[in-house]
Amino acid sequence: MTRHAAPFYPKDMLETVEGLLFAVVAYGLENDKALCFLRYVKEASGWKKYPTEAANSHLLSHYPDYLHYSEPLAAHLHAVPVANIRQHHQPSQRLQSLLQQPGPDAVEQDMARLLHLLHSNGLNLAHMGVTGSVLAGVHNPSSDIDLVCYDRAVFQQCRAVVRQLVTQGELDDLAEADWQAAYQRRAADLSYRDYVWHERRKHNKALVNGRKFDLSLLNVPTQAHINGQAEQNGPCQKIGPTSLQCVITDDSQAFDYPISFHTDHASIPTIICFTATYAGQAFKGERVEASGVLEQTPEGLQRLVVGSSREATGEYIKVIRT
Repeated sequence: MTRHAAPFYPKDMLETVEGLLFAVVAYGLENDKALCFLRYVKEASGWKKYPTEAANSHLLSHYPDYLHYSEPLAAHLHAVPVANIRQHHQPSQRLQSLLQQPGPDAVEQDMARLLHLLHSNGLNLAHMGVTGSVLAGVHNPSSDIDLVCYDRAVFQQCRAVVRQLVTQGELDDLAEADWQAAYQRRAADLSYRDYVWHERRKHNKALVNGRKFDLSLLNVPTQAHINGQAEQNGPCQKIGPTSLQCVITDDSQAFDYPISFHTDHASIPTIICFTATYAGQAFKGERVEASGVLEQTPEGLQRLVVGSSREATGEYIKVIRT
């Protein structure tokens, strides 16, 4: 088996020998392949971002070997053999390099300003990284900034600091146009009003110098745990589309990847979500309505999966407000 020096985490990016740039979507490897999804293709004019259907079509036409069906996840996605990786972009390394030498463009300058604000307010940047387009240097002048925290306590502290800095005027809250743009980009299966109501409570996005940034969490398991899960997990049985109403009994993993909520539902005790839109969507004690795909694990437990496909059409989590 080919060995790779660094572990693979969601939010990493992999550049292949053919000039394809994939975003990693799962921990570890499956059959010596990193599970991921094509995001950019290197063309004559530079890197071009590909939406979901275009990415699938491009691989089907030119690189079908990268199309992959994961039996443990029971999902169609993309996978890159370790041997095909030209460069492994890691968020924590990229953040540290930007700290040492910010780039000359406006996005990287705003990034440096944001990092300085967070650091001066007590954040340990050793537990953070930068992902998205800035990670691989394929950003453009209008790009957002995507930060990732690798420690739950640091993430919660970061949310609190962002809330404080917005209150103090050091950072700005999103304006109406920013919320509209975020809603259109997410294509959430919620009304605009519901989307913004849920988002405003999360304190995981704001503006630095007019540029939007987002915070996400990866509470990274140990490598032994990742390897153990890969060996023990069998394929989940998909039962079919399901909607339910329940009370959230545990929200401690509400921002994790994957997102996880424990519920009081009689037969479906867990909601799992792979769609960042619904991170932190509900708090303990709140009653929610959720729609997704019902699965049964190899151990016989049922769970509702929201984000069973990349688009997650018709799948959502929302608080029932009275």
